[in-house]
Amino acid sequence: MSGLRARLAALDAERGAPDDPRDEEALLALLRLLYRVGREDLPLGRLFEGHVDATQIVTRYGDSALRARLATAMRAGAALGVWNADLPGEPLRLDEDGRLSGGKSFASGAGLLSHALVTVDAADGRQLVLLDLGVAPPAIDRAVWRVVGMQRSETHVVRWDDAPAAAATLVGAPGDYAREPWFSGGALRFAAVQAGGVARLVDAVRDHLVAVARAADPHQAGRLARLYALAEQAAAAVRRAAAGWFADADARLPLVAAARCAVYAAGGEALALAQEAVGVQGLFLDHPLAATITDLAMYLRQPGPDAQRMLVGAAVAAGVLSPAL
Repeated sequence: MSGLRARLAALDAERGAPDDPRDEEALLALLRLLYRVGREDLPLGRLFEGHVDATQIVTRYGDSALRARLATAMRAGAALGVWNADLPGEPLRLDEDGRLSGGKSFASGAGLLSHALVTVDAADGRQLVLLDLGVAPPAIDRAVWRVVGMQRSETHVVRWDDAPAAAATLVGAPGDYAREPWFSGGALRFAAVQAGGVARLVDAVRDHLVAVARAADPHQAGRLARLYALAEQAAAAVRRAAAGWFADADARLPLVAAARCAVYAAGGEALALAQEAVGVQGLFLDHPLAATITDLAMYLRQPGPDAQRMLVGAAVAAGVLSPAL
């Protein structure tokens, strides 16, 4: 078992069943686990979040036989991910005989995962397909992922050319992948990982300032106080969304969007403060803060931040969201 698969298996043992959380307590427990992993290692957090997403989707939409196969694979240390982004000009296609050709962009965990949940176009919507990558390993193009952060997420371009039908299993019905509230609501998972990354900035800046005997400097103490407040704001927004998920169906997705906005804003300010507090030392490759800064800066750039703000604003205007203590 690879190092990643061993770590995911250990996290799965903590997580328990791969079902969708059934109440606020279960949802908070999952989000806190994701938060903790993000605080320890953001690229691992990214891959674990994708693994959670894939296993929840298969459990939600798969039939009993597929769920049993998933359970067996997970006991053997399977590592799953969701690869949904179409490769421009080469979308993934499912032929009539069940064989796959085409590619995906932004395939996190390429070369590390045992299974990938991919999407293909069908007449009635996007169809989910679970691929056994041991039977049909893709060709991996690593030339594109030349980035300053999140390199260890191994997010590459992948392609198949007439992959064998035995590797592919249909999951659910066309259109299930984008079914709400799970499609948009799932963003709360990566927001939890990102919030953990903001907390990691607090940890790294504190450790640095204590080590160089600068933590008592009034300016640095002020920065630590602000960093703590930002980390708390990010975590509180995630907690609030988790609390509202089961309490108010109308507010579910606006609260998730609000959490995304809060984490994005807190993370951006925290990155600037961390670099201000540590200075040029934090830009040296061997400094503990360097990877955290670049990883978080990259991971915060999830798609559609303006759309999330618009959703929150509309919910406030409609009285769906209102500040409360």
